[in-house]
Amino acid sequence: MKQLLVVYHSQSGRTAQLAAAVAGGARQEAGVSVRVLPASEAGAGDWLGSDLLVLGSPECAGYLSGGMKDFLDRCFYAVQDRAGMPYASFASAGNDGRNAIAQIDRILSGCRMKPVAEPVIVRGEPDPAALQACRELGQALAAGLALGIF
Repeated sequence: MKQLLVVYHSQSGRTAQLAAAVAGGARQEAGVSVRVLPASEAGAGDWLGSDLLVLGSPECAGYLSGGMKDFLDRCFYAVQDRAGMPYASFASAGNDGRNAIAQIDRILSGCRMKPVAEPVIVRGEPDPAALQACRELGQALAAGLALGIF
């Protein structure tokens, strides 16, 4: 069975809501196992045991959150041989959110990972449309994984 891993960092609870929506959408696809872990609890073994990684971070002072950066720092060297592994991302933003996503992309490019979906950036409190966008992201990623597209 294919493994989809959602790792997130959340301070206010907003990013946790988005992560739950991504996972909920992904769980609609048969043949894909979905794990959701806070960044503080996730490690390189979780990453290496997955077939697709989805990262969610709040925007903190226009940057990637410290909790997500810590996860990526702890895992980087252990996972850098996963060249070509697919990933996607989402961000909870108070302002713009693009820089948090850019930081994820920059770090994962060092592992030669491949982005497979447009990131979802939610500004402010997650509303029904934002949660639906995250569910759709999760469902599309799981479908692509199940079909062997990724």
